[in-house]
Amino acid sequence: MSDNGHKDVPVVVHTNVSTVHTDPAAIDEMAVAAGKESTGFGPDGSVEGFRQSRTLPLRVELVRQLRRRRTQFLLSFLVVLPFLLWAAFEFGSSDNARRSGGFVDLATASAPNFVVFILFATGSFLLPMIVALFFGDTIASEASWSSLKYLLSMPVPRQRLLRQKAISSGLLSLLCLVLLPAVALAVGIVFYGTGEAVSPTGDAVSFEDSMLALVFSIAYISVNLLWVAALALFLSVTTDAPLGAVGGTVLVSILSQILDQITALGDLRDYLPTHWSFAWSDLIATDIDWSNMTKGAFSAITYAAVFFFLASRRFRTKDITS
Repeated sequence: MSDNGHKDVPVVVHTNVSTVHTDPAAIDEMAVAAGKESTGFGPDGSVEGFRQSRTLPLRVELVRQLRRRRTQFLLSFLVVLPFLLWAAFEFGSSDNARRSGGFVDLATASAPNFVVFILFATGSFLLPMIVALFFGDTIASEASWSSLKYLLSMPVPRQRLLRQKAISSGLLSLLCLVLLPAVALAVGIVFYGTGEAVSPTGDAVSFEDSMLALVFSIAYISVNLLWVAALALFLSVTTDAPLGAVGGTVLVSILSQILDQITALGDLRDYLPTHWSFAWSDLIATDIDWSNMTKGAFSAITYAAVFFFLASRRFRTKDITS
């Protein structure tokens, strides 16, 4: 009943059902658009704007590794080492015994010889240990800190995480392999001059040619240590203990060097990963023999391919929730 005494008359609104849009394709399009607007997810279920290629940038990982005290200490040690060796020659030996033969006794003959000596002195243990340290620590340390599962849940795809970590470790290892001879060359030029590189066989290589030989030597050493990098990476994804991954790799390298000294093994020694470690010394000659370096590079790449494959396969199924 209204205020004026009349009854309210209901108003009936007629809707033309034919005006409702019933196109199935349009309805699906509207639903997808509404879903994107409300949830922010793409058709594949990922968040809008997410790109796997943008996760864990290489620059970020490199900066993070360079800020670690372990890396800073190692780089500082490589800078100081040539000065320590120079001091050992300067104050620990007489001038008459310096050039009695061998790369050790020829170390002070010239700057190139000083670099060659340092590469010889560090090639058996220090250089493999450096590569093993960077690659063996890269995944195992994240697991030991319990941060690996958080990296993967950001989300960083497993294979991308492994690849970025491996590239970062490789660049840092290469930095060390270049830094040591570079500092040694600078020290050698200052104290021993830019003379010829003299080999134990009596070959003399000019300073300019010796610089090119040293560049190729460092390149060969880098390739030859690929098997160490791959083995360390495989052990790094296998264990959660960084020391175990690094120590295991160094132990295998030492064991291979010991077996290589057993002449009774004959040609079987050719299959040891460390058998061709010093083939780069053939570059310090007037007539260079490339055969040993070719065998060494092929051996290292073969071993590296196997261990990198095993590391990738193992990490793909690794339990990172513990």
